[in-house]
Amino acid sequence: MPTRELILGAKISLYLALSILAFWLVVTIVFSFQPTFSSAIDLSNMFNIPDKQSWFGHDDLGRSIGERVLHGATTSISIAISVVLITASVGTVFGVFVAWFGRYVDLIGVGVIDIFLAFPGILLAIALAAVLGPGIDNVIIALVAVSWVGFARLARAQTLSVKKRDHVQIAIALGTSTTAIIRQHVLPLIAAPLIVEATFAVAAVIVAEAGLSFLGLGVQPPTPSWGSMIKQGTQYLLIAPHMVIAPGVALFSMVFAINILGDRLRDRLKVKENNI
Repeated sequence: MPTRELILGAKISLYLALSILAFWLVVTIVFSFQPTFSSAIDLSNMFNIPDKQSWFGHDDLGRSIGERVLHGATTSISIAISVVLITASVGTVFGVFVAWFGRYVDLIGVGVIDIFLAFPGILLAIALAAVLGPGIDNVIIALVAVSWVGFARLARAQTLSVKKRDHVQIAIALGTSTTAIIRQHVLPLIAAPLIVEATFAVAAVIVAEAGLSFLGLGVQPPTPSWGSMIKQGTQYLLIAPHMVIAPGVALFSMVFAINILGDRLRDRLKVKENNI
């Protein structure tokens, strides 16, 4: 049995994660509808350290690091949500399709999944981004190409288990259409693990986008991106460490909060499934 201290610690971590996510979501919504001045160059503020006027200081071009971090959140979250929505849709449809029809369809589908899994995801994303060229659209395409496999494998495994249940077999025996069976009986039962997978996928995509931008294959200047900001800050790490600290802490807080939320969501959905 968990102790009171463990329960209290879990609640505190959950509230902290929710607070961090709420902050970044509000920032994303607000800055999505406001013009950005974060790329305005002011050489008189070059390498200014954090102070009362600018809590996070300025970079090598005199731009406000705080404003660029906030606008970078909009970039990261918009890319992550776009990639996860596309990959979840494509992967789920693919996984359910090959599992439902089975035999040679399933054999071919598993072969396709294994081919993609044979390559490390981030290396394949780097290769695709290098071929397609830098830019937000190409980053999304590269990340979608390597991220759908996780959803496909999970959807396939869950569908293979669900389609053997009695109520699904009865629906098949009654002549219910395949589309109706999948929509009414299969998808509701496999939704919980897919939602948890999507939660962790958001964090993974944010890290991958930052990595591609750090390598110069992702979001290009002057558009703010946490990865490109960290890359730029490493050149002046000894004289202006605040250029790396601010975007680094922002990236850490976002991924930390999403992973905490994903863990709690996984535990909660597992409890509900057990109760059923």
